[in-house]
Amino acid sequence: MTRIHVKGSADPTGTTTGPSRRGFLLGAVGAGLATTSLAACSSGGSGGSGGSEIVFMNQSRGQAATLKKLAQQYTKQTGVKIRIDDVGPADFVTKLQSSSQSRNMPDMYSVVDGHTMAPYYKAGWAMDLTDKMKGSWGDTFRPATLKTTTFAADNPQGVKPGVYSAHWETPALGVFVNAAMYKAVGLNPDQAPASMGEFIDQMRKIKKSGKGPFWFAASLSNQVIQSYASNYMTDEELNATFVGDNSWKSEGWRKTLQLVVDLRDAGVIATGSLPSGNTDNPNVEKAFFNTQGVAAIFDGTSAVGVARATAPDFTDFRSFPLPKADDGTQTPRLVGGAAKGAAVNPRSKKAAEALKFLKWLTAADQQQTWATGVPLIPSARAVSGKNIPKQLTGIAADISHIQLVQNQILEQVNTALQKGTQALVLKERSVDQVLGDLDAAQKSA
Repeated sequence: MTRIHVKGSADPTGTTTGPSRRGFLLGAVGAGLATTSLAACSSGGSGGSGGSEIVFMNQSRGQAATLKKLAQQYTKQTGVKIRIDDVGPADFVTKLQSSSQSRNMPDMYSVVDGHTMAPYYKAGWAMDLTDKMKGSWGDTFRPATLKTTTFAADNPQGVKPGVYSAHWETPALGVFVNAAMYKAVGLNPDQAPASMGEFIDQMRKIKKSGKGPFWFAASLSNQVIQSYASNYMTDEELNATFVGDNSWKSEGWRKTLQLVVDLRDAGVIATGSLPSGNTDNPNVEKAFFNTQGVAAIFDGTSAVGVARATAPDFTDFRSFPLPKADDGTQTPRLVGGAAKGAAVNPRSKKAAEALKFLKWLTAADQQQTWATGVPLIPSARAVSGKNIPKQLTGIAADISHIQLVQNQILEQVNTALQKGTQALVLKERSVDQVLGDLDAAQKSA
């Protein structure tokens, strides 16, 4: 999972991002969460439901049904009652914030991106799982899952180094295409394009057929750009840019941003602009899954779960990684790492029981249920990929090639990147101007 960091502050801004649903993979969803208010919350209070049941505050709409099914199974096996508080993506952070301020946090809760969750971790509302992950439990996860959910010693948010969440999903971002639209113009949806040039040619054919070609949310600009940048830079070089050691004005980033210009000049960005605002990616997903107005979108793998929940009759689509650059110098790598999971409230009177439930939720048997029920790509190494649905197999086939970048894009830079990408699409800024904006944002952060 990509974490977007705010340098020198744990106070999320009100920026809302997120690919398939708020909080998956990125999303700085601060909603005005103040460091001082959470610090006050941390100075006492036991938290937790204090009732006869474990309360799980759930953020995900796409995973809600499977979570409830597993909770019922756990209750049947152990006698421990689990109550799922289905807050949903739109209100999750707001309710989590109000719960922390009133010291009435749930026993356990969904975790979204590291940036959004960092204030809660700093305020002591998440159990430190570091030592527990050193044993057999930690060995069950894909290494990338643990690495991308670990706060390193030099994390810019000042979170105490450690692991504060456990995840049952290994996500990645890529391209989803409408199989029927592909076939209608003589394209094979089961054959990923060999390069970005071939993909753009495919989108031109789609456009000539009268269908909307390619679309992605403005809030996912950083993910598109970071994915494509891996054609020109190593993970170490990406990290060096994110911490300010390398310039955004380098040739690698210039070639990367040229992708947006190429898509724009080819006329294959649907509507000629990127959707923006708090519901930009839900709007993209609606256009692809519900109304089928566009042939291809850039999105995260968890979008498939959203599609199953909101457009269950539409299943004829495929996925593949963002096509490699025609002039790339590196093997392209996916942006991803870890998505849905949960944290345990250590102040809860039922913290020990909640931890047992979390371990059970992430065990291989339950991850198989997650994989087929949502569906998703599980984080457990022991779970076979044979049951992954065809809609995810294209991305899943490349899941071992995940970027492992220690530090992530600062939020101030991310904001500039999102605005810059939109400005490129609208011909309001040049590539060099946007690179200058990014460099300035990095230096002022």
